[in-house]
Amino acid sequence: MKTFFHYKIVVFAAIILMAFNMDNRRITVFMAGDSTMSVKETKAYPETGWGMPFVYFFDSSITIVNKAKNGRSTRTFISDGLWGSIIDNVKPGDYVFIEFGHNDESKEKVDRYTTPEEYKANLTKFVTETRNKKGLPILLTPLSRRKFDAGGTALETHEIYSPLVREVAKEQNVPLIDLDEKSKELLQQMGPENSKLLFNKLGPGEHPNYPEGVDDNTHFNELGARKMAELVLQSMKDMKIELAIHLTAGRKGAK
Repeated sequence: MKTFFHYKIVVFAAIILMAFNMDNRRITVFMAGDSTMSVKETKAYPETGWGMPFVYFFDSSITIVNKAKNGRSTRTFISDGLWGSIIDNVKPGDYVFIEFGHNDESKEKVDRYTTPEEYKANLTKFVTETRNKKGLPILLTPLSRRKFDAGGTALETHEIYSPLVREVAKEQNVPLIDLDEKSKELLQQMGPENSKLLFNKLGPGEHPNYPEGVDDNTHFNELGARKMAELVLQSMKDMKIELAIHLTAGRKGAK
């Protein structure tokens, strides 16, 4: 009887230890960014950040924590405490996806504008502090805005800030997803007219959230957000980022 009781205790302890280890193996993916990545309030629908569909491509061992927020630059992401809420919770093996630029480069919006020097320093801070916690930073250039010339060529919309992300990635030896270039290529493939289908564009009276309509060439609708998320996911596969092994079966086979 005593032996059987001892056996049950050992088995119970083993089960608890296995559960603890399984929990420790769970990976969290933190997302730091602006409105192109963020989770939207209902009142903004159909505007959709690419971080919203992104969560549905992973198996159950991955937890996505999207801290991206509308209107944030690297500077205000820090000053508002959003970066602190990420770095305080990063554990070894977690990922931090970092995509900024739209608000940093807006000189007319002094509440969020970040000089190129500050921008680069802030990105370096994000990388360094993530690594100090034994996390894995991933840098992304800002998504391209929809802008074409008269001949139908998609134009570069982040002439200063995207190269700075590439510089930091090279200097710090950080994986880089060049989302600016990849999204610009997608817009070019779709062309000036069809690319409108990816953005939050509505005529007057088409949606109660935008009674006067909206003509937005920066923020995406549901289709656009999904397409941008797929660019990130495909880049992860192409770059052989280990996180990609946790993609659901359908996504692993995509090309």
